[in-house]
Amino acid sequence: MNQPDLGKKIVELRQQKGITQEQLAEECEVSTRTIQRIESGEVEPRAFTRNSLSNTLGFDFGKDNTQYEDLWLAALHLSGAIINIIFPMLIWTWKKQENYKIDKHGKDVLNFQITVTLLMFTTIFCTLFGAPVLLLAISQMIGGFRFSLGLIEIVFLAGMAVNIFTFYQAVKNTIRALNDQNPKYIFSIPFIK
Repeated sequence: MNQPDLGKKIVELRQQKGITQEQLAEECEVSTRTIQRIESGEVEPRAFTRNSLSNTLGFDFGKDNTQYEDLWLAALHLSGAIINIIFPMLIWTWKKQENYKIDKHGKDVLNFQITVTLLMFTTIFCTLFGAPVLLLAISQMIGGFRFSLGLIEIVFLAGMAVNIFTFYQAVKNTIRALNDQNPKYIFSIPFIK
């Protein structure tokens, strides 16, 4: 884990535990200034401090936890290529404690997948219950106009459009992750923070 990511993860974990920098420094037997400098990304913690932080915050800050980072990031993003929450959730749950990037990217993938899943259910609901009313109103306005697509075809076309969009987002963000860039999932609601 590189230094800025390490500092961000320490801040995140410390805030989750509800402890101050002073309390963390006391538990790790270092100065408050050392914690401040580590969190801001100014310094790389020494082995003793890294181990103390790992024990106190319950996260493995070892240097070797990035060995397969690119592989896991690619698997995480590509596992969401189809509307599927299960595989990204499994990867994120399994690896989030080992690597800050996987934790961050996993949250982004899951937020997108949850958003898309809700969109799909909304689309299906609206198509099944709203489309017949809309088609009837249109046919009465035009005077006998017959709409040739049935509900199943409309749901299928809407589903295909969402799947193509999801696939595109997964591939685009896999490439971004492998180029050490942050993912950008469009229309993603941040359910998991």
